[in-house]
Amino acid sequence: MAMMADGATRRSPWRDTLAYTFHLLRRRPTALIGGGFILFLILVALLAPWLAPYAPDAFTSQVLQGPSWAHPFGVDHLGRDQLSRVIHGAQISLWVGVLAVGLSLTTGTAIGLISGYFGGWIDNVIMRAMDIMMSLPYVLLAILIAAALGPSLENGILAIGIVRVPRFARLARASTLSVKELQFVEASRAIGASDARIIIKDILPNIAGPIVVYATLSLGDSILAAAVLSFLGLGAQPPIPEWGAMLNEAQQYIINAPYMSIFPGLAIFLTVLSFNLFGDGLRDILDPKSRR
Repeated sequence: MAMMADGATRRSPWRDTLAYTFHLLRRRPTALIGGGFILFLILVALLAPWLAPYAPDAFTSQVLQGPSWAHPFGVDHLGRDQLSRVIHGAQISLWVGVLAVGLSLTTGTAIGLISGYFGGWIDNVIMRAMDIMMSLPYVLLAILIAAALGPSLENGILAIGIVRVPRFARLARASTLSVKELQFVEASRAIGASDARIIIKDILPNIAGPIVVYATLSLGDSILAAAVLSFLGLGAQPPIPEWGAMLNEAQQYIINAPYMSIFPGLAIFLTVLSFNLFGDGLRDILDPKSRR
């Protein structure tokens, strides 16, 4: 009975952490607004086949018609419903952001952990390589990589993921340098724990906070970078309903049909703004100095 009572009162640490995080977010209305729009965007992306009134590449009988009851976002130059394409574009933009940030997060964090933990010549070689990559502007380097690989959505994701690796690597390295000298790491070394176990079990969980915050902020930047590549013809190619590709198609109709660029551009703006607001809120919560 005592064991059952103890188990009944025991609470999950993850549940307590999420509850405390939400409690702190409630004090930051802008972060709640950003998080609410992100949840709305995720729901739109998941339910896109049912929410969109038409297929993204379905042709209607109208061409270059402005917003109406039948087509709230208008019809493009090929007769495709703009609302349906913007809704399906949410799937692609979120997918691009998650894949690109996932690639840069895993690769950059692993590089930063190795560089910061082992130090010496390994640290020097890795950090000089990261410095070379960061010497070029972020978008310019992505354009160069995408142009070298060839225009496609997959290559655009790869290019965006590669150019953000140095930023995650430097953040992980700086956090590792401050954690690896703490007493619990020294205790693990004293009992004979391997380097891999120390890195994975002791250091990584203690540097996850700032990395998660930066990953959240990077999602908005990655979606924006993907739109830039698609707008320049180096990312998603027609007829894929990606927001940047839609802006590329709309640029020659900016005078006669401005709605073709307004709605995908507004979708990009609200998405990037929401991720930035939510990321700033998370940073304030996870940073004790900001919270004070």
